[in-house]
Amino acid sequence: MQLLETIQQLPAEPGIYQYFNKDGHLLYIGKAKNLSNRVKSYWQFTPELRPNPNLSQRIKSMIEQSVSLNYIVVKSEHDALILENSLIKQLNPKYNILLRDDKTYPYIYIDYSQKYPRFDITRKILPSRDITYYGPYSVGARDILDSLYEICKLVQKKSCLSSHQLCLYYQIEKCLGPCELPVSQERYSQEVALATALITNKKELIKKLQTKMEFYAEEMRFEEAAELRDRIERIERSQIKSEIDFATDENYDIFVVQNSLKRAVVVRIFMRKGKIISSSHDFVNITDAYDADELYLRAILDFYKEEKPPIIAPILLGKEIEAQKSLEEHLSRVFEKKAKLFAPKRGKRKDLIDLAMLNANELLKKDKKEDFLAIPLQIQELCKLTRVPSRVEIFDNSHISGVATVGAMVVFESGKFDKKSYRTYHLEARDEYAQMRETLSRRVASFEKNSPPDLWILDGGATLLKLALEILDSYGIYLDVIAISKEKVDAKAHRAKGKANDIIYTKEESFRLKNSDKRLQWVQNLRDEAHRAAITFHKKTKLKLDQESQLLSLHGISQAKVIKLLNHFGTFEALKKVSYEEICTILSKKDAKTIKNFYN
Repeated sequence: MQLLETIQQLPAEPGIYQYFNKDGHLLYIGKAKNLSNRVKSYWQFTPELRPNPNLSQRIKSMIEQSVSLNYIVVKSEHDALILENSLIKQLNPKYNILLRDDKTYPYIYIDYSQKYPRFDITRKILPSRDITYYGPYSVGARDILDSLYEICKLVQKKSCLSSHQLCLYYQIEKCLGPCELPVSQERYSQEVALATALITNKKELIKKLQTKMEFYAEEMRFEEAAELRDRIERIERSQIKSEIDFATDENYDIFVVQNSLKRAVVVRIFMRKGKIISSSHDFVNITDAYDADELYLRAILDFYKEEKPPIIAPILLGKEIEAQKSLEEHLSRVFEKKAKLFAPKRGKRKDLIDLAMLNANELLKKDKKEDFLAIPLQIQELCKLTRVPSRVEIFDNSHISGVATVGAMVVFESGKFDKKSYRTYHLEARDEYAQMRETLSRRVASFEKNSPPDLWILDGGATLLKLALEILDSYGIYLDVIAISKEKVDAKAHRAKGKANDIIYTKEESFRLKNSDKRLQWVQNLRDEAHRAAITFHKKTKLKLDQESQLLSLHGISQAKVIKLLNHFGTFEALKKVSYEEICTILSKKDAKTIKNFYN
């Protein structure tokens, strides 16, 4: 047996291992301080190779499906931890947990080295020793910052001081005017102190905003009043309310995981100087692959990433986890100081864990999973998908006669479109097949930064579906893919053909569902949103193309030459930045000189 031989030859060194099933699909990625000992612990070798009966049901199920094993040797256990996390994000194995929280949380900061310091937002450590940071904020950082400038008479913009003359902010009493007036350090420091107090006391901040909102309403400045009302709501939403008196001025980052039968939630709470300043949470669907320890590990690795945070705090966990020691070693490297992870059993720190657990349980109670996953569950059953499609990416392309060719990807997650995750692409390819290849290839290349979804849906037929599977296979990634297209009527499949019905394609078969079928309507809704996004982006691109082409044509550059340039450089923005020599590789020296003169 090849699997047995591989296991017996494993080195006693740190590394990662990968289990594959009979179809060559990746099942699981694990890390090990000692590959030989770790992998052998999964198996019994007599009288034949079989799963260790002491394994959890989840791991046993995975082992029973495994027919081959690959491994990579690395220098240290720390390197194994990082490689494992990176590969899981890129490849999304069936039995690993993938937490798609790739956000970097913002901090509010003030640089006291400035004569008249002002507050701003950052997501990383800045090169100054005189900076004070506040955060991190899961939501509401921009609202808090805007509120400071609404209430306090601070220098409002970076450019204000360099203007050396009073502006509108001084006239409406939102700035002391140090750009022109002799404002004392003592007077300005009073405003900075007020702002600092409001950052650290959200109740007082909200109280002042409400007073301002009522003033605007009385003055019939309803638009400004409504803006403050919405801002107050967003700031309040970022808080976890607690009646507990923690009687401490300590900082803590708190992570807890709770689960029901169908869903798990990871909750993060950030305490600064004894006050809870923000919180966030993410849901994960419970499958055979669920493991609470792994969810803790992914949540912490994803939050801290590979960059030292502006504020380093002790980390409190809801429970001790298997990887706690290696996680501490990894974070100590990132923080450049000793990282501390605790799973408190008593005292004030245990009260914080209990508060986080209480909120996690409330989130699970309120979770409406059944509402938005009812149809996806049916889609999984119909199309024989590996996972329930909780997060879906849908693709479409658009062009007119090869002009302004674009691609669009829309994202549907937890019952709604996630418009912040939409992506659009300028394409060079001329035909539909090559356009989809270009779009999907660019998406796969970004999996390392933006992890794969549960499902791809393509606007197209069996040919494009096969193309998508080939692209994924070339990268060693298994991902469920389906396609939807109109059946051909009179040898045409245009949307305008009223009699044409939609067909859903999977790797194994195709489905002609009734127009009233909720499953078909769900897929159609997603396809139509991708089509809308592609058409909208195409129109914007075409309009810009026409406008720039008209300007260039006045200087002797025809639209055909413009299209040739865009096919090579992608966008007008890119064209503006390229050198004269680079343009000469596409057009004549005379044309290149004309274009550079035009943009300069």
